[in-house]
Amino acid sequence: MFTALSVFPQYLLPKQALTELAGKFAKANAGRLTTFAIRRFVRHYRVDMGEAIIPDIHGYRTFNEFFTRALLPEKRPIAQAHYICPIDGAISQLGIIRSNQIIQAKGRDYMTTALMGGDTELAEKFHDGNFATLYLSPKDYHRVHMPCDGRLTRMIYIPGTLFSVNPGTVRGVPGLFARNERVICVFESETGPFVLVLVGATIVGSIATVWHGVVNPRRSASVREIREWRYDAKDLTFEKGDEMGRFLLGSTVVMLFPKNRLSFNPLWTPGRTVRFGEMMAMKTDL
Repeated sequence: MFTALSVFPQYLLPKQALTELAGKFAKANAGRLTTFAIRRFVRHYRVDMGEAIIPDIHGYRTFNEFFTRALLPEKRPIAQAHYICPIDGAISQLGIIRSNQIIQAKGRDYMTTALMGGDTELAEKFHDGNFATLYLSPKDYHRVHMPCDGRLTRMIYIPGTLFSVNPGTVRGVPGLFARNERVICVFESETGPFVLVLVGATIVGSIATVWHGVVNPRRSASVREIREWRYDAKDLTFEKGDEMGRFLLGSTVVMLFPKNRLSFNPLWTPGRTVRFGEMMAMKTDL
């Protein structure tokens, strides 16, 4: 049974140091050691390598290459829906944003403003809107795709801590997604703005986007500044299903949409396993 004590050790762990160490190994071309680690990982998590474009584990020079492996397109067909699931993983929570309150777990909420790093103007665009929080476990495919067509307007890097984002920790750590390191990607679409928030976690070596590369700088106590990039003058447009970013190891994506823009798939409930490309939601007629 879950208790608050079960997450207490995470407050004491040297999360930054552990993540830096894991990142160095994941980037290293360590030959047989890399292949050994991949083999153990595949067996432990029962990874279906038959879905990968490169099914042979010897085809990956680094653990990073394996972890961000591409899948065969036919393994993830794109649904005929206005909004599709952007990842492989599980639904943590979803539903309506109550004023500015997002459900993190049963009995535990956090504020849109906190998630947006204090940007009140951006947060207000999603008051009383809809949200979906999707968890990617270590075994999952770790590329993130567009849920709908969109034009990128801003990207914001917010430094933070690196708590695990597994279900137990999400239930136990207040405001976890607004405390962890994260990258906020702001898009405009035919139905208005939406954001994809890529949340870092313990052992997550990096967060990268297709237009920027690795976003999070070398982690240290001195790297505490919010960084922002504006793309208003650029035509960075993406179609539904296009890759937009990727993680190393397990993490979380939080999506926010304005009020009365979509209606979630009725089969989507917390805890449900989901796959990239399946129907997430339909557009609501205004």
